[in-house]
Amino acid sequence: MTRTLLQSLGHWWRRYKYRFVPWIALNLSRNPRTLRYVPVELKDKVISDEDVLVTLLRVFQALFIHDFYKQSATLTVLPEPVQSKYQDLLLAQPPRVSLPEYRHHRGRTVKPEEILYQTLGFSVACATSSLVSAGRGVFVSRGSAPKGAVVSMYPGTVYQKYEPVFFQSIGNPFIFRCLDGILIDGNNRGISKVVYRSCAGRDRLGPLQMSDSTWLTADVQNPLAVGQYVNNCSNERPANVCYQELDVPLAFPVELKQYLPNVAYSCDQQSPLRCVVLVALRDIGQGEELLSNYYTVVG
Repeated sequence: MTRTLLQSLGHWWRRYKYRFVPWIALNLSRNPRTLRYVPVELKDKVISDEDVLVTLLRVFQALFIHDFYKQSATLTVLPEPVQSKYQDLLLAQPPRVSLPEYRHHRGRTVKPEEILYQTLGFSVACATSSLVSAGRGVFVSRGSAPKGAVVSMYPGTVYQKYEPVFFQSIGNPFIFRCLDGILIDGNNRGISKVVYRSCAGRDRLGPLQMSDSTWLTADVQNPLAVGQYVNNCSNERPANVCYQELDVPLAFPVELKQYLPNVAYSCDQQSPLRCVVLVALRDIGQGEELLSNYYTVVG
């Protein structure tokens, strides 16, 4: 029994250590390719915030339009300037139908992964990692992601440095720390899941969602929201993506916020919502696993 327990603990550690920051820090000298030096003046930006926003808006708007059959009801409660952007689509909509007919219609809609491929020329998906004992990983499942492309987002509840995250962090390998100390809890289970759903429900404006909760389920509506499963690189497998932080501007289209896979723990409206995206460091072909640097030195 003791031997079985030790084997189980060893298997768990081999998977978890790649997300355990102290272990990564202690092994930097043995694994220099996990380091990424960023000049302080670049503030850890591989591409500009404007380029990140352009990509997110393209993908979110494509998702919105492809699901317009459902979204048209939401638009009716939004201000006229927002409705006017989709006036042609509103006029072309068929009459509202019963729930069984809507479900039948939804079954014929294009899947989010296909919409991502049509919009950016590639799609990503989770599968068993190509790294030994690393659990799940994220792969380019179709097409090719060019250098500088936004290939995924890190979902989860966003905590300011002074906000409580102790209990959520216990045994949680999905806590991401930003350069300024802000934390993002990308765990889709347990108390982390409950907290995210609670915060998302708090921020909801009538029928309008201010964040995406579907990444907590099997029916994900934002196909980019898989960044928490990107594994750390190794000596043999250098990183092909890196993390980049983004503060969502106040002018972000309200009808597209439902695709943002992040929610603030606090309802303090003074701080912009922090998002983290993963950007390709080189061209990444179909079938390749995304590998990141968990440890970045800025100096």
